[in-house]
Amino acid sequence: MTGTPRVNGDLNNTEVLRKTAEFRPDPAYAQRSLAIQESEEDEVVLNKYRPFVQREDITSSDWISQLELSPVLKLAEADLDRSGGDRLKVLVLFGSLRSRSYSRLLAFECARILFRLGCDVRVFDPSGLPVKDDVQHDHDKVQELRNLSKWSDGHVWVSPEQHGNLTAVFKNQIDWIPLSTGSVRPTQGRTLAIAQVSGGSQSFNTVNSLRMLGRWMRMFTIPNQSSLPKAYTQFTDSIDPADDDLYVKAEGGSRLMPSGNRDRLVDCMEEFVKYTLVMRQHFDLFNDRYSERTEREAKRVKEAQGKPEEKETAGQEGNAKSMASAGLVNGVDTGGI
Repeated sequence: MTGTPRVNGDLNNTEVLRKTAEFRPDPAYAQRSLAIQESEEDEVVLNKYRPFVQREDITSSDWISQLELSPVLKLAEADLDRSGGDRLKVLVLFGSLRSRSYSRLLAFECARILFRLGCDVRVFDPSGLPVKDDVQHDHDKVQELRNLSKWSDGHVWVSPEQHGNLTAVFKNQIDWIPLSTGSVRPTQGRTLAIAQVSGGSQSFNTVNSLRMLGRWMRMFTIPNQSSLPKAYTQFTDSIDPADDDLYVKAEGGSRLMPSGNRDRLVDCMEEFVKYTLVMRQHFDLFNDRYSERTEREAKRVKEAQGKPEEKETAGQEGNAKSMASAGLVNGVDTGGI
């Protein structure tokens, strides 16, 4: 073997690294936005699900408008042209009901980045969502949350860290989203981006738990993640809109300040859009499973032979009244016990 011997060896195995392409900034996309125009906006959706949207004189010059995002903007633009304007549908969840909730403020910044990248973004407000039980499946907030999840192509989850893990407010939202309702799976096959805010030093307990939840909900969680330490120091002050000059200068107030943490958040949202654009084209393929195909085929054979279908009861969803009358405990048939 020829060449200069390495004293410590190739510790990073650089010899087999795959050559990566370098994407240079494209000036044509500087400050370019693919956001839904006001003339195209649904007023009901805007008022209910887009509290993050700022005035035009702010969005045209705020920190998000200055981001160099030409590679992903090109990808999103090409997808919009190919799909006839079918935008990525993104549901954003946050995990606090405080009046100045840092998980909500971070969720809004995520939403603004995604909005600029052409996504149809909707933020769910967990206020009024009942604590998970087996009775209130028809509650308006429960149905709203489930319908938003079914509507979506991907989710963004932002939770505070409390007592070393995610909050009850956040987990309650996930608990209300079933793995399946009949033939509909509200989360399976969707992409997921995760972030957390902490009151103290940087931690990864909550994003680790969110990643585990995403896997359990059969979602594809992106590799990157965001953890914001000492969140109370990371945002600008709230500004009264009545002071117009100061309000515009402060970009609307309560904005995420420049830092490496902010850059990481942008990385996450950019990565999320890339993964979702690539995977959405194959959504049905990713939802297809060997075990479910064989189960469906076995059912067809039984029906063709005129045999009655054996109903599976374990894990089925139902309210307490219907389950009691059916002889079920936690979805399990107790008739033979």
